[in-house]
Amino acid sequence: MVEEKLAKGNLRWLANFREVHRDYAVGDITVPVYALGTLEERGFLLSRVFSTFVTPKYKIHFLLHTSEETDVKFLRKLIVSCKNKFGSDDWIFIELVQDKPIGDAVKDAVKGIGDKGVGVVLSSLASKDEVSSENVLGKGLKKQLKLTEAKFEAFDLPDYLKGFAIVFLLGTVVLIALSLFFSIPAANAVSLLVMAFLSIILGYPIYKTRYHMVLLLDDKGFEISKGKSSTQGKWTDYADAAIYIAPNREAYIRLYSKKGTMDLPFSRVGISRKDAYRAVKQLIKKK
Repeated sequence: MVEEKLAKGNLRWLANFREVHRDYAVGDITVPVYALGTLEERGFLLSRVFSTFVTPKYKIHFLLHTSEETDVKFLRKLIVSCKNKFGSDDWIFIELVQDKPIGDAVKDAVKGIGDKGVGVVLSSLASKDEVSSENVLGKGLKKQLKLTEAKFEAFDLPDYLKGFAIVFLLGTVVLIALSLFFSIPAANAVSLLVMAFLSIILGYPIYKTRYHMVLLLDDKGFEISKGKSSTQGKWTDYADAAIYIAPNREAYIRLYSKKGTMDLPFSRVGISRKDAYRAVKQLIKKK
């Protein structure tokens, strides 16, 4: 989930992360996910000019570490290893995720981190508790990186074209009606170009409210939303899962229960087939 957020730019308010590594070594500690980024923008001309002359050039590092439980000794060791490996002016974001509830000692240690260049967030999967360092980086990471649920969505061009077509066809019908019944020369090339431009803009709200698909996953269940309609389910209701290839070649994760099956449209929302299948299987087994 964290890897997906980094790749899709969901953490861009922290930095523009352009490199994501798995099983990255920091000293003698290996973290499952590491990302490298900067504060520089790659947008339009004004953004690039602002980045060139105003934005600081130091690097931004993000590290995710998972364990059964984090103690104060490991926390200090990880921070020291990061400071030794990265530049002295770099920013370092550290997300620690543990299975067990957070102890008071390590909670106080996280809150008491005094280095302004290191932001730390410690999260517990058991208690859903979360604590961050009291500096700007820690508070920013806690606000931007939510681990309570995984949200996946992707822009689908064929479905967007449906919204575009609806607006364009209705608008064209109106233009033809004005020309036939009211003798207004509305159905011409210029009017059609304007209608096409309006269809590009107005087709998007139709796509979002009728066709856009979102998949939400957490440790209890899932929710599939298509436009304004949604379907929910719990992992406890299902006994097994498999990868299902539909006749149109779209890939789904098919969930099996005594009442029937349910298909999760992971290819429509941009999720890796391998990672999604493994994660769903684990969630079903944990029930």
